Amino acid sequence: MGIDTLKLKNVSEQDQKMIRDIETMMGPEPEAMGFAKNLFWGRFRNDLVSSYPVVSKEEKAKCDALLTELEAYLKNEHPAMEIDRDQEIPEWVVKRLFDMGVMGMTVPEEYGGLGLGITSYNRVLEMIGAHCGSTGVMVSAHQSIGCKAIMLFGSEEQKTRFLPGVAREYLSAFCLSEPQVGSDAAGQETTCVLSEDGSHYILNGEKKWSTSGALSGMYTVMANQMLVDPKTGKERKKITALICTPDMDGIEIFESNRSKTGIRGTWQARLRFTNVRVPRENLLHKEGRGLHVALTCLNFGRCTLSAGITGAAKYAADQSTKWVRTRHQFGRPLSDFELVQQRIARMHAITYAMDALLFMMTGMLDRGDEDIMVETAMTKVFCSQLGWETIDDAMEIMGGEGYMTENELERTWRDNRIHRIVEGSNEVMQPFIFGYGGKQLAEQMMTVQQALTWDSDESFGANVGRILSNAVRPRVMGRAIPLAMQLFAGYRPSAPKVTVANTELRGHAARLERLVRDHAHWFKMASKWYKEEIVTRQAVQARLGDSAMYLFVLAASLSRFDRTLTEQSGNVERDRAFFNHAFDLFEKRILSLFRELRVNADDTMFAAADAGMARADALPNADFYIHESSPTDAGTGKPVRTDIVPQFPGMKRDMPNGDGAGSAADVADTKPELEVG
Repeated sequence: MGIDTLKLKNVSEQDQKMIRDIETMMGPEPEAMGFAKNLFWGRFRNDLVSSYPVVSKEEKAKCDALLTELEAYLKNEHPAMEIDRDQEIPEWVVKRLFDMGVMGMTVPEEYGGLGLGITSYNRVLEMIGAHCGSTGVMVSAHQSIGCKAIMLFGSEEQKTRFLPGVAREYLSAFCLSEPQVGSDAAGQETTCVLSEDGSHYILNGEKKWSTSGALSGMYTVMANQMLVDPKTGKERKKITALICTPDMDGIEIFESNRSKTGIRGTWQARLRFTNVRVPRENLLHKEGRGLHVALTCLNFGRCTLSAGITGAAKYAADQSTKWVRTRHQFGRPLSDFELVQQRIARMHAITYAMDALLFMMTGMLDRGDEDIMVETAMTKVFCSQLGWETIDDAMEIMGGEGYMTENELERTWRDNRIHRIVEGSNEVMQPFIFGYGGKQLAEQMMTVQQALTWDSDESFGANVGRILSNAVRPRVMGRAIPLAMQLFAGYRPSAPKVTVANTELRGHAARLERLVRDHAHWFKMASKWYKEEIVTRQAVQARLGDSAMYLFVLAASLSRFDRTLTEQSGNVERDRAFFNHAFDLFEKRILSLFRELRVNADDTMFAAADAGMARADALPNADFYIHESSPTDAGTGKPVRTDIVPQFPGMKRDMPNGDGAGSAADVADTKPELEVG
């Protein structure tokens, strides 16, 4: 079922078109709903979460050995402060990571990689994230999105041709974003056209924010292609994924990087493709399936992003707690004060939950769960938001010294602010969690409503005929009667059963059961209150999306501590304290979100937003920065200061020379310069 089968009277045509485009982009629903979607129905799939996932002993031993070597390197040799200062990751660092096998962790062994699973991969990213945000992002961009498409969708010939290189020799890059394409992944303006003889594609367009693009030996490029729809016989735009290499004629890296607040060692390139001839054998997957390729890769990228900030948040919590235990004021340690203890408790409880959620998610990916797109979005939003809150708490209790460069926490603070923006900004992910998570339930509710309620656009006879005919249909009434009891009579169905192995957690399980039941109830009530308008009410969507996200967090945390109790592993009492506080914190957040569905400041928010936009419209563009590709105001804003900010000129590159980056001459050409105008 889709939007075209429903009547959305109070939704503008522009918004309906946006919804249709999103439905097309997401593709058909999986046959079986995953854990997150079931939450919207008030169901709890114990089969997916009750047994906390673990890897095999062999896999763990292999990963442990890599972590031991990596930790020694990160503590004793890795130049994290220099990377931040110099705004580049040295070539020898990239080579060292290749030599250790870090850059080819997930590449199958038969192609020269380590063949590790997603959980092991994220353990490594968590460790790197604790030491150097720039390096973590480079490693993640390379394996999670840069070359991941070849691992997942490549032909045997493509795997044989490219995977040994990306595992041991050169970086890879992902080319999706464009000047006009950020979160709107389906709005690609780059195009590809199959040549008349069918031997190659002709690629034209521009890409932006391509991490390591100036240093990579291969690119995964998304482009629009006009293809005939077999259902209609008409041409329509579809996205196709192609493999490109920097030695192809017509590829220009016209900007190697830009100076940034954080992750300063990473390089984000801008690339221009001008009549690039891409051999047909470089087609990834199938024509028109590029968006599926991209969104699948982003599931992995959202996990490794979460791993990096989880490692950073755990480091920040440990560093700041050590600080307040040893820093004295008023004749005693700062940690003696209750408000400091509140932050200590919150930081360690949150990082416990982040870790539990992350490795529940990677376990789902390792075992091949099909319907996990909502879960990866939840993981990304939770870890990026709560990880940032944790690092900010650490900054607060370290005081002025935390703000000083030499104590390194400020670099962690800067490096990890970006994660709420990239891989799908949180403001896009929250409505996505609501919309894609609750889509099937919402469509069923709207179908029942349209079958049995009066439509002012229809005649009296048409209304009566439709309502009477549907009233005698068992399928319609079987759904309508329970729904009406919930919406109008205050009835709530029984809560789902949450299973735990340890009886001491039965109370936590019961609390979670009630929250799941109530989440489904408030989703239905919000749909009743807002009717069709709910598809555009993003503040409402975010509340319900966040409550579902916190339910996933509680489920993962409960499952993890249940396993800890069963195995009596680690420091049980310490973990019990972290788990109990995390459960309390997020239960209270969920209850607050339920309340905000009715008691909120949305009405005054709209008025204040209108006033703020009117104020901005009255101010002269020339005093402010304006987006370079604004369709209405490009070129009218305040000029950027390229004479002060380091610039990273573009270049023409050949294939890398096998050491993980370009040739020495190529790399020298891309050093940041001060261009004085």
